[in-house]
Amino acid sequence: MVAAAGFAPLNLWPLTLLAFASWLALVHAAPSLRAALLLGGAFGWGHLGAANLWIAQAFTYQDVMPHWLGVPAVALASLYLALYPMATAGLLWRFGRGARPDLGPDLGYALAASAAWTATEWARGTLLTGYPWPPLATIWLPLLGVAWTAKWVGTYALSGLTVATAATLIPAARGQWRAAAAAGAAIVLLALTGIGGRIEAPAAPNAPRLRIVQPDLDQEQRPRDDYPEANLRALQALGGKPGTAPRLVLWPEGALRYLVEPGAPPYYYWQADAGQIRARIAAPLGPRDIVLTGGDSIGFAADGRINRAANAIFAVDAHGRLLARYDKAHLVPFGEYLPWRPVLSLIGIERLVPGDFDYTPGPGPRTIALPGFGPVGMLVCYEVVFSGHIIDPAHRPALIFNPSNDSWFAQAGPEQHLAQARLRAIEEGIPIARATPTGVSAIIDADGRLVAKTEWNHPGAIEVPIPPAHPPTLFARAGNWLALAVTLLLAATAVAIRRRAR
Repeated sequence: MVAAAGFAPLNLWPLTLLAFASWLALVHAAPSLRAALLLGGAFGWGHLGAANLWIAQAFTYQDVMPHWLGVPAVALASLYLALYPMATAGLLWRFGRGARPDLGPDLGYALAASAAWTATEWARGTLLTGYPWPPLATIWLPLLGVAWTAKWVGTYALSGLTVATAATLIPAARGQWRAAAAAGAAIVLLALTGIGGRIEAPAAPNAPRLRIVQPDLDQEQRPRDDYPEANLRALQALGGKPGTAPRLVLWPEGALRYLVEPGAPPYYYWQADAGQIRARIAAPLGPRDIVLTGGDSIGFAADGRINRAANAIFAVDAHGRLLARYDKAHLVPFGEYLPWRPVLSLIGIERLVPGDFDYTPGPGPRTIALPGFGPVGMLVCYEVVFSGHIIDPAHRPALIFNPSNDSWFAQAGPEQHLAQARLRAIEEGIPIARATPTGVSAIIDADGRLVAKTEWNHPGAIEVPIPPAHPPTLFARAGNWLALAVTLLLAATAVAIRRRAR
């Protein structure tokens, strides 16, 4: 559990390195493969269980299941997540210790640990729809220069290099400081590169701007009959006044509880039809402003019954026109759909998000050209955590909009979500704007810096010129093939060290 202290909001990264070093030393000293696997599983269960404990709060919003189930559910889910550190420990004990384990961990062991963790963290973020939360690499964001390594090798490889850094502390405890001193010097040098950084030219007075609105209406208020109207008014109250520069006004995921698309049966429009709602959204906008808002896209069959639902982003211009829609592609299991629904529903398990139907996934990351603002990439909530899968590579955006609704969760969840978005900005060299109903909303530049942000659980708005994008980074060009290349290089170097020792 100490290993999770390096993640946001605590950011105690030295504790994470010490915890990993202790675990790696125990794995090296394990008397058998079975013992190593048990150590890996126990460490993974504690580490990833503590890091994901924020999920438990979501159970308090679902009355179909008992609220007390939150902590046990996280503990059970962490048994699955623990399989990946268990695999790391097994690989490391079997192949990383060398012919003379009695001599203790060495450089070859550190490199093997790095390769194994890179491979298993990638697998955790890929298999069974993937759940990479939280990648170890996020502990470096307080030392931004170290986090910038992700622009060259990606998040998974940076996580592996973090494990190698921790492993160098093991011989240091025996008085062998050379490897630890080299790793420490590298951290210091990289950290220094993140101080100050590039100076961008001031934006022109009429340059397009971003305005993020955070109404601070949480899940407790959703059952109210007047929630749709209260939320729309709260969003518009924080919308600010138009100026000479065009503004992209950003609302959170699920901000609209009204429908904005035509085609619904008359009974499905609560207090106004879609055209009237779009006109209300457009009324306070300047002539070149556009609102991007989260909401539900509902499809209806000929008999008026719902046959499709999508978690969507809508673009509405100052004339009330619906310019575009993006449907979320990477849906959250047990949140936006219930896996194996016929079986699980029979035993009383339902989605954490109340609702009678599952969402339909969209086609994948998309870039939408918005008049006056250029190409904007769209990602809803959870989609931003998947390294290497956040943009349409054929249409590189200049900005990514990532609305989210983290009001279901305890504070660690939103803070960790923001940290992962910052790594995506670094990897791709593209600024990211996050709008959430209760925080943390933020504008992140292409170097992963927080240009502006709101506080958690406070209403507010932020407005700044759109930060510029950088040319494609090495990771943006090669993606997670770089993680594979780093894994193979580390493994090959570890083998070479072993052979030389023999």
